[in-house]
Amino acid sequence: MTRTSKLMAVLAGAATLAGLSVSSLGPHLTRASDGSFAERKDIIELPQALKDRLVTLSQTQSTFPPAHAFNEAVTPAGVSIPSQLFQFYLLDNKNFQPNVFTQANGDSIGATRVVLEPKTGRPTDPTNVNAAIDTFADFVGLPVINNEAGFYESWMIHDVVVPAVASPRAGSTAAQFGTITAADAQALAKIGSGNDVPGHILTLDGNAPRFGSAGDVFPDLAKQPNVVPIPLSLGAFNSTQENDAHNYWEFNPGTNWVFPLYEIPFTGGGIPSNLAQQYQRQSVIPGSGPSGVTNPAVTHGDNPDNPRDADNPTETRNRFIPSGLANEVMLDVYARPASFEPSQHSLQQRIFDAYAAEVARVDGSDHDGVISFAEAGVNADKFVSGTSDGLLNTRLFLPATAYDRFAVTRELDNGLLAQRFFPSQRGFVLSGMLTTVPAPFPAASFAAG
Repeated sequence: MTRTSKLMAVLAGAATLAGLSVSSLGPHLTRASDGSFAERKDIIELPQALKDRLVTLSQTQSTFPPAHAFNEAVTPAGVSIPSQLFQFYLLDNKNFQPNVFTQANGDSIGATRVVLEPKTGRPTDPTNVNAAIDTFADFVGLPVINNEAGFYESWMIHDVVVPAVASPRAGSTAAQFGTITAADAQALAKIGSGNDVPGHILTLDGNAPRFGSAGDVFPDLAKQPNVVPIPLSLGAFNSTQENDAHNYWEFNPGTNWVFPLYEIPFTGGGIPSNLAQQYQRQSVIPGSGPSGVTNPAVTHGDNPDNPRDADNPTETRNRFIPSGLANEVMLDVYARPASFEPSQHSLQQRIFDAYAAEVARVDGSDHDGVISFAEAGVNADKFVSGTSDGLLNTRLFLPATAYDRFAVTRELDNGLLAQRFFPSQRGFVLSGMLTTVPAPFPAASFAAG
């Protein structure tokens, strides 16, 4: 057997384990691992399906193997503790409508590991929004982007769930945070086949959830996903010279923030398509949208001597809002037909009004339509949560476990923070569903090797 035929045999075995064929990966699958990768300390104990996918990724021609996860937790005695895998996503381009990007790229695959750092004094429960969580995403088959401020962006996606029924706010017909009223529940139950009941994933047509398939046809409502997604950006990246890409991101109350939802009518991906409105509104200056507060650039713009910085915990001019508050906005729009503006049937106006109303509840004393880190304050290190609207601010953030899907999009710097062509999947290049891990696995090591 020649060296080449041995190599192809090894690759075929690895690809079979991952549910792929050598031919399906085309020219990207051209180099074998020396066998040590599967024994790497952050890989060896992973669930088999994830391990198989990472091995396949490591055996492609790539600039770098899948990113090494290092221990970041250390005991008071100085002993390192491995991070624990609690969920992952296996990605490909088979479960959404093919587009110009996927047709040009050919087949591509990826894997995303989500691990918890068991740091002293921090929660070890991944459903706790104060937990220290890392994501490691690795992809092959994504061509390098060279022109006009293009980039890839990865997203954890939460599909809105119909919440429990509760009494309205005191002295009002409006729903309490994270709930719907009995009148809302009655209205939702009449839609479609009755899917939209508490505990179910909310759907636009009241039928069983559709998350996307290769047979979708945009903008046909009957052949598109019918869920209500909230995508959380994990940052922008590009590929390397060998068409592999690697993206690391930290999930915590300082990063768990969603784009301004009043951009939705202007992304060009509405169903039916709102392409004619694309770019008619920008969110360059932070504020609470067309129905809310508009701020001057002098106070809320990007000052060269005091630049806006979403990584600065004292930043007061954020364009984003906490993920749990974004969920609340979408509940107003879609799940509260009786308790939120029952006479308002324009989807665009409901989005504008809900965004302004929910931001105002958290906005604090300055009433500038912008939620600062202090106003949404959660001190993870000291387990101190601020309050707003009479409730703890921990409610403002979705836990990592609430994100049931993952996607990678091909982006262009269009001035919007929203996912390209949101809420359609026309900008997708990869996607995958959540896989939970019943018992966490060690998924990091102190040193490479």
